[in-house]
Amino acid sequence: MKKQAIGVFDSGLGGLTILSALRRQLPHEDLIYFGDTANVPYGSKSKETVTRFSLDIARFLEKQGVKLIVVACNTASALALAQLRKVCKVPVMGVIEPGAAKAAKVSKTGKIAVLGTEATVRSKAYVKALLKKRPTANIIQQPCPLFVPLVEENWTRTRAAREIAASYLKPVLKAKADTVILGCTHYPVLKPVLSKIAGPRVQLVDSADTVAQAVSAFLQQHKQQETTGKGTLTVYASDDPHRFKRLAACLLSDPIGKVHLKNLTK
Repeated sequence: MKKQAIGVFDSGLGGLTILSALRRQLPHEDLIYFGDTANVPYGSKSKETVTRFSLDIARFLEKQGVKLIVVACNTASALALAQLRKVCKVPVMGVIEPGAAKAAKVSKTGKIAVLGTEATVRSKAYVKALLKKRPTANIIQQPCPLFVPLVEENWTRTRAAREIAASYLKPVLKAKADTVILGCTHYPVLKPVLSKIAGPRVQLVDSADTVAQAVSAFLQQHKQQETTGKGTLTVYASDDPHRFKRLAACLLSDPIGKVHLKNLTK
C-alpha cells in the first residue's frame, strides 16, 4: 500500500493549508486533493447535508485507490467523521483532535478560545476534545461565519477583513484567552490579521503541521509510508477549477498544477 495516494478533502480552498503541510512532511507521498467548491461553505449547513457531501467525496477518493483519507475540514471532522469511519474501507483522520491536543499542551493558563464555523461551534467537538486532554480548561467558543467567504474571495488583506476579525476576537480577548485555536482550515490564511489584533501574548494554533505529523506517525506505525521518489499531486474541484487554481496561487507559495473538474452529483 506504500505507493497508494493519500486522499485529502475540504469544502473549498481552506484544506490547502493541510495539503501544504502534508507535502512538506511527506515529500515522497502521492496526494489527491478534492475541494468541494460547488458546496462551500459547509459551516452553515446541517449535519445531514455535510455528512452526505463528505460521504460522496470519500467514495470518490476510495475509487482512486487511496490508502488513507484526511478530512481537512473542521466542520466535516466535527459532523461527519464518525459516519465516515463506519462506511469507509480505508482509515479516516480528522483535524480536530490533533489541533485540540496541541492547544491543550501549549496553553499556560488553560484559557483557550476556539474560532470556528457555526456548525463546528454547535457540535462542541473542540470542547469535548480539549476537555479530554485538559479537564480543567476554561473554553470559549466564537463562531466566525464570515471568515470562509473572505478567504474564498481572496479578501484577507482588506479593511473589511480587519474589522470583522477585530469584532470576532473582541469577546476572546475580553475572556483573556492565551491560546486561540483556528478551528477551520480556511482561518490560517487570516493568521497575519488575527495575530496583529490578538497581540504577541496570544498563541494561535492551527492544526496543519500537527495533522501532517499525525499522518506521518500513522503511516510509519502501519508500515505504509513511502520513503523514495517524488510525490505527485492531483487536484479536483467540484466547480470552476480555473477560479480554484487562481485563488490557490494567491494563497500558496507552491504551485498545484492542473485542477480537474469533478461534479459528484452527475
